[in-house]
Amino acid sequence: MTSQTTRARWNWSPLIFVGPFLFLFGLFVVWPLISSLLMAFQQTYGPETTHWVGLKNFAYLATDPRFWKAVSNTTFFTVGSLCIQLPVALGLALLLNHPKLVGRSWLRLVFFSPSLVGLPFVAILFAPIFEKRTGLLNTALHTLTGGLWNPEFAWLQHYVMPALILAGLWIYAGFNMIYFLAALQNVPKELTEAAEMDGCNAWGRFWHVTLPEIRPVAGFVTLLSIIGSFQIFELSMLLTASVGGDADRGLTIVMYLYQTGFITGDLGYASAVGWVLAVALIGITLLHRRLTRGHDEI
Repeated sequence: MTSQTTRARWNWSPLIFVGPFLFLFGLFVVWPLISSLLMAFQQTYGPETTHWVGLKNFAYLATDPRFWKAVSNTTFFTVGSLCIQLPVALGLALLLNHPKLVGRSWLRLVFFSPSLVGLPFVAILFAPIFEKRTGLLNTALHTLTGGLWNPEFAWLQHYVMPALILAGLWIYAGFNMIYFLAALQNVPKELTEAAEMDGCNAWGRFWHVTLPEIRPVAGFVTLLSIIGSFQIFELSMLLTASVGGDADRGLTIVMYLYQTGFITGDLGYASAVGWVLAVALIGITLLHRRLTRGHDEI
């Protein structure tokens, strides 16, 4: 009897310790997910105005021009960020990994520190930078090009997404640099020295030795950047909040979700937008995993 009682207590003891986490996880994660999934098949403006509409939210989503505008803007931002941020981050990592560079520790801090700044403060910093005529960027480009650049170039009125890409470059290049730098420091020196003895130049050593060694980290950073870029919200909303022009030029998917759910009040349609985004990101993640796994097997 004593052994059975002890065994019963032992079987319950892990659940007692894990129970608070499971309760909070179910309350704040699982239940909201289930509720939002059910809400995606409803038209609701509150508990008293809820109607089951089935797949009508998703059907309307397929023909909604503002949703596709948001998808287009977000995709443009994602592709632009990948094509600019990652090469810059890798270049900074290669620079800081050079053993003869003076002040590497301070430079690492300088390049990484923008990622510690909150996005509302970044919007406050970059709003005057992108201003027409008096903005720092237009003034600098006008000076560097000898007057060829038009100081009236309207970044936030007509070219919001390129402006967001530049702002994202300042924020996240240093963050991604840390991953690349850690990967570069783990590249075996024996391989680099052997390639140098075989007559490989700097580009050959990078292409045939360094790049294959850091490919897993590069794939992880790429996936992280894609997921983060598709969820851009605060920076776009704050930078476009007080400017003229076509407001939809800076519309992103999460921004459209916010407007639909909390300004228009159609919580069911907003949930449908959120679930489409979630499924798309899951699909991108699975595709990325399959592609990287296939490359590793080769």
